[in-house]
Amino acid sequence: MDDIFVTKPFLPPLEDFTPYLQDIWDTGVLSNCGPFHQELERQLAEYLGVPQISLFNNGTIALVTALQAMETDGEVITTPFSFVATSHAVLWTRQTPVFVDIEADSMNLDPEKVEAAITPRTKAILPVHCYGNVARVAEFADIAKRHNLKLIYDASHAFGVEDAQGSILNYGDLSTLSLHATKVFNTFEGGAIISKTPEMKDKIDKLKNFGHQGETSVVATGINGKMSEINSAFGLLQLKHIDGVINRRAEISTHFRREIDTIKGLDYPAPSLGGTRPNHAYFPILVRPDYHMHRDELYHWMKSKGVHPRRYFYPLITDFDMYKDLPSAKPENLPISKSIADQVLCLPIYPDLSTADMSRIVDLLRPT
Repeated sequence: MDDIFVTKPFLPPLEDFTPYLQDIWDTGVLSNCGPFHQELERQLAEYLGVPQISLFNNGTIALVTALQAMETDGEVITTPFSFVATSHAVLWTRQTPVFVDIEADSMNLDPEKVEAAITPRTKAILPVHCYGNVARVAEFADIAKRHNLKLIYDASHAFGVEDAQGSILNYGDLSTLSLHATKVFNTFEGGAIISKTPEMKDKIDKLKNFGHQGETSVVATGINGKMSEINSAFGLLQLKHIDGVINRRAEISTHFRREIDTIKGLDYPAPSLGGTRPNHAYFPILVRPDYHMHRDELYHWMKSKGVHPRRYFYPLITDFDMYKDLPSAKPENLPISKSIADQVLCLPIYPDLSTADMSRIVDLLRPT
């Protein structure tokens, strides 16, 4: 019996990718914002309903560049309940992350706690749309405006997610995406920044190309963040399949919710939490105290049976050595984050997950 992992990248038919590779071989253009790169930016902006998008080689470099583009220098308020790249990007820009607690339902930053943490050193807020659940965008916009702060969203989980106003990527000064192989929409490796004006896109595009402005002028301390032509071509092919991918994820989520409703001690977040169009990027469950075993016992039990969930996000970022001594990293400041990190378990979800595999997963969750 094959192992079932927490995710598996969607791959379109290989023969459908061959013509794109032939075009690359024919032109000899491999990088430097070639025709596939430009076309993917155009098609993604149209599909996502955003004004400007800049492609990157990965989501972490996109987030670092977004912080650099905002020209902040001080403290950045963010979440301890995320992948470590969120706060690493703050450190890479030589700023100080300030961690505040999350909401128990959405697992996103709590706006009230964010506002309470603002000091004269605060320069930006960096929320995450955790699992694709929409953060409290109206509250954060109000807080940022009243305190004259930059607002950057780590939207790594939120490709294609919409609320009543359209794409949630349009909120804040900038939003960033991850297009890694584990994400709903992937380009093998990749990332993007969503901006609002041609001027900001031009600034970002310079930063991702070493700061070059023309052949002989360098105007900023940029980095090599460009997406290659092969990644861009793969993204163009993936985009043809994305609606089917999201629809299949929705079917799997519905099946899991229906089954988990019958199991005492297991819970899950509401399926949209502010989104009118969720993307079902993850399927987190919460292993409550009245379940028949602890979360870690369940985790190891499932792995022993060939099913590999993940404890996203455990441990908290604030438990890692480079963060644990920060004043904001004290466990008593983050009780909800700590509680959720100790209970959460993300089940496998990907388009190729079969009905038999779903049953196998649910059977392991039921008390024996």
